[in-house]
Amino acid sequence: MELRVLRYFLTVARVENITHAAAILHITQPTLSRQLADLENDLGTQLFTRGKRKITLTEAGMLLRQRAEEILTLTDKTVKEFRDQHNLVGGTLSIGSVESLTSNVISSLLKEFNIEYPQVKYHIFSGTGDDIKERIDKGLLDVGILLEPIHIEKYDFIRLPQKERWGVLMKTSSPLAQNEYVTSTDLVGVPLLISSRSVVQNEIASWFADEYAHLNIIATYNLISNVLNLVEQGLGTAICVEGVLAMNPSETLCFRPFYPQLQYPTVIVWKKHKIFGQTAVRFLEHIKNAF
Repeated sequence: MELRVLRYFLTVARVENITHAAAILHITQPTLSRQLADLENDLGTQLFTRGKRKITLTEAGMLLRQRAEEILTLTDKTVKEFRDQHNLVGGTLSIGSVESLTSNVISSLLKEFNIEYPQVKYHIFSGTGDDIKERIDKGLLDVGILLEPIHIEKYDFIRLPQKERWGVLMKTSSPLAQNEYVTSTDLVGVPLLISSRSVVQNEIASWFADEYAHLNIIATYNLISNVLNLVEQGLGTAICVEGVLAMNPSETLCFRPFYPQLQYPTVIVWKKHKIFGQTAVRFLEHIKNAF
């Protein structure tokens, strides 16, 4: 399975038309069709459902698309790292960050690092802590900024002094918005949106204690940005960290912290025993010196 053929495959998957894909790739349609057929033969499975006007991916095709994107991203990153060996202050840093006030931390770090190394480029990925750890494990990210609770035993890390408070995001017109804080009993019966991450749900369940069984959880989310509109529309109240509102200012929404207080620190993590390029090494040194 050649990298060139994987790039062909991804182009076809993206445009859903062999003729159009062949034009983009500057090859003939029969050549492209033959390459795709050979790929299916090599893998022993059908990757496309061929229609009259477009082709769509089968379940196996969708799996290959995910793997091909990961393979080619890592390949391109590796090529850049070797090219950058000749220029210790160049290259690309790949950084993942959760949605929280901690994103301000990484912004300050990057600004300082950019002043010293202006030739460095950056790839920023936003996702859940689990998404970021998976990409670090696969070599797709150099560094991750995560919010505890999260399992970080297999990573080197620095725990930052900043902490995030948990609470609820709601409309300013909500009756609970008149309170300085919210308690577990305040939220019984209120339509709630909560993180889909099991480790977060467990911590929230511990905080609510006996009241957790009486909660009205109407939806789960992976990224809070996906449900902000639902909160604004009055569909429910979201359990989240305080930094969400700072990142997404709104005149119609407000945050109220839990009482008793529930808060967790932030960690910057990277893969143990990984051999980094010189640019990443210098960035890690910059982080360690900053904290």
